[in-house]
Amino acid sequence: MDDDAILGLYLARSEEAIAETAGKYGSYCQAVARRILAQPQDCEECVNDAYHRVWNAIPPQKPQHLRAFLARIVRNLALDRIRHDGAQKRGSLQVPLVLEELEACVPAAASAEEAAEGRLLAERLDRFLGTLPREARIVFLRRYWYFCPVAEIARDLGLSESKVKMLLLRTREKLRHDLEKEGIFP
Repeated sequence: MDDDAILGLYLARSEEAIAETAGKYGSYCQAVARRILAQPQDCEECVNDAYHRVWNAIPPQKPQHLRAFLARIVRNLALDRIRHDGAQKRGSLQVPLVLEELEACVPAAASAEEAAEGRLLAERLDRFLGTLPREARIVFLRRYWYFCPVAEIARDLGLSESKVKMLLLRTREKLRHDLEKEGIFP
């Protein structure tokens, strides 16, 4: 079933929408959760919670890309669980490592005002990613969105680990410079 038909089921409030979503995107959602969470039962629970969130979100929302919409929900739920349970205790070691790498170029929100400014940061980051060459954008997203280890990125893209690390370093430096220029990061 294509995404438009699945969205139609959600809009019609048919419970079949969840089954169709799970059938088409269940493995993908599990893979997103596994990148962040260490325990299989946590991944399963996270994916099931995501289906519930999607059910509650559609309508009124009607996402243009159902796969990306699901990935964002699963990822956010998994990160919430990591924050709740403690990253060192239950989460994948990739999560704290990746977040530490980004600390140097992306400011953390410490107040409600800064959290609101986070939306501006997200918009700026979207524009920034659009300026990157395809390879650098894929490497950046695989590392910082999907939490892939450097070795896996290198293997999947046919690159050396040192090239992946250098691409990530240069992209983070470019991002930091871009954010400084915009006045987002001091």
